[in-house]
Amino acid sequence: MNATLLELILAGTAAIGLSLAGILVILIWKKDRTRKLSYLRLFIQLISVVGIFISFTMTLWLSAFLVIILAATLFAGRFFCGWVCPFGFYMDLLSMLRKKLGGRYFTLPDELNGALNKLRYVIALVILVAPLFVGGLTITGATQPQLLFLRAPYRPIGIMLSPLEPLVVPFTGSISNLGFVPWSLSYPYARDIITYIGTPLDLPLIYVFIALTVAGTLLFRRFWCRFCPTAISIAAANRFKAFKWAPLLHINKTEEKCTKCGICKRVCPVQVTEVYEQKGGDIKTSMCLNCMRCVEMCPYEDCLKMNLAGKTIFKSRNWLEPSKYE
Repeated sequence: MNATLLELILAGTAAIGLSLAGILVILIWKKDRTRKLSYLRLFIQLISVVGIFISFTMTLWLSAFLVIILAATLFAGRFFCGWVCPFGFYMDLLSMLRKKLGGRYFTLPDELNGALNKLRYVIALVILVAPLFVGGLTITGATQPQLLFLRAPYRPIGIMLSPLEPLVVPFTGSISNLGFVPWSLSYPYARDIITYIGTPLDLPLIYVFIALTVAGTLLFRRFWCRFCPTAISIAAANRFKAFKWAPLLHINKTEEKCTKCGICKRVCPVQVTEVYEQKGGDIKTSMCLNCMRCVEMCPYEDCLKMNLAGKTIFKSRNWLEPSKYE
């Protein structure tokens, strides 16, 4: 067996082993039932960021990432957004920092929040079709047409995958180079700004973008997720008969056990209201990140459940009476 391949297999096995050990430690160590799943999610997000950084060192097509995200969305809704996305992880860390500093967060009006949710589809459409209008169809030679979005410098797929950009990337040409190692500092959408804007405006725009997204996240939980174009969800197609079966992962509510306490609505990082407002049954909304925070915080046993293909994988418990589960 090739030595390099063997090293990759051993490294992958070690990484999986350490990840599983970390998950087990969190499940055993964290006693607070209202935060255990949240710590687990942060740990999985951290592992994902490391994995994505490593993937940046390999020759991978951006389209492969996009296919994985869309396939995951088809079967698991926006699970990728809630549990894997690096940009979402950075926002969660900023929210934790805000909480430690004693700051409060604000909520958007429901109408505006819903409008932003629809806006991401418009933004995604503009990104994907813009190359047709910025140069559009060119003719090379006498008869051979070339669509510009199929070649550089137009990278609509790259823009769609910009939330995956690690804060440190294993190549040069981002915000700034780290002199002591062959790595660079970066930020989601930074390389796109450099590619399309160019000097001398690129760096000022990047710093303004960073400032706006950081400030927005400190004021509103998961600020960018409200209208992120990458978060186009198959849930929008659920209204069509052919897609009624998708996604397979969703929250289910038992109406008889709900007292309308409103906790599920207050703890949702993107202000999903359907869990609170819907009488019962499966909650199907393209806004939900499947972070399961509402299920974790619901104080009524079996009121909320996270189901996968009809099987319950996590359910709410009466954490007001912890002695029942010790």
